[in-house]
Amino acid sequence: MVKEKVLVIGASGQIGVELTLALRKIYGNNNVVASDLREENELLKGSGPYVSLDVMNKEMLHVQVIRQNITQIYLLAAILSATGEKNPNLAWHLNMQGLLNVLDIAREEKLHKVYWPSSIAVFGPTSPKQDCPQRTVIEPSTVYGISKYAGEFWCNYFFERYGVDVRSIRYPGLISYKSAPGGGTTDYAIEIFHEALEDRRYKCFLKEDTYLPMMYMPDAIRATIELMEAPAAKLTVRTAYNVAALSFSPKEISGEIQKHMPDFAISYEPDYRQNIANSWPASIDDSVARADWGWKPEYDLSRMTADMLENLKG
Repeated sequence: MVKEKVLVIGASGQIGVELTLALRKIYGNNNVVASDLREENELLKGSGPYVSLDVMNKEMLHVQVIRQNITQIYLLAAILSATGEKNPNLAWHLNMQGLLNVLDIAREEKLHKVYWPSSIAVFGPTSPKQDCPQRTVIEPSTVYGISKYAGEFWCNYFFERYGVDVRSIRYPGLISYKSAPGGGTTDYAIEIFHEALEDRRYKCFLKEDTYLPMMYMPDAIRATIELMEAPAAKLTVRTAYNVAALSFSPKEISGEIQKHMPDFAISYEPDYRQNIANSWPASIDDSVARADWGWKPEYDLSRMTADMLENLKG
């Protein structure tokens, strides 16, 4: 059996921290190299190797892949939806060029597998709002969504043309207590917990009845690893898989928090992120992922809320 050596690019980000730690449990601490432009996240320190790396510097990236005998890359470095709207050119450039650099190197070095995350941001105002299917009308209206949709087709192209085993998930909004949100439209669902514990109140940047697909980070990490461990022959999607877990509104999650903290109050002041949220589906159909590789979420809204509050109280 060939020993796997994994490189995680963007390891200090919201998904990267927890995914790196999970991968180190599977492959061994020294066989998972964490990398980022940012400083090493506190939760990663002392748990395995760390290198400072810019995914936009293809030569340096290539050198690291060869030097470290890398067989798998998880590319998590990206500019997210809300941040991307402030600087569209930068978001497009980083999200696209970073992916193309990794895919090129994967092809040249015959890497075993590549993971690259897509997002529900690929869906636009014309996509079905309820139970949005795997294959449907996709007309994204944000630069983040446009870059993710284009990226899905690059992944599919490199698989079809060069046999690069690249896999992807369209993440919904991700909720975690371990790492800070990264500039996405669904960030309110993390902020609300911090503000509830600190101030007993929260001013939400979305309307109270805005339903969005969400997922608790333990489910997202498990989905990612289960997809990457699935036999290639079982996979029918080489763009990106829909995965679903939760769908709730600010009003619903605040009601769930109030069960634990009756004095918690929420107010609403929608901003530019409301338009982004309006363009996305309220819920996702993930029947293809369930059929192909057995995907199934574990956390519902009440279980997640209780776990978030317990962990953030410390």
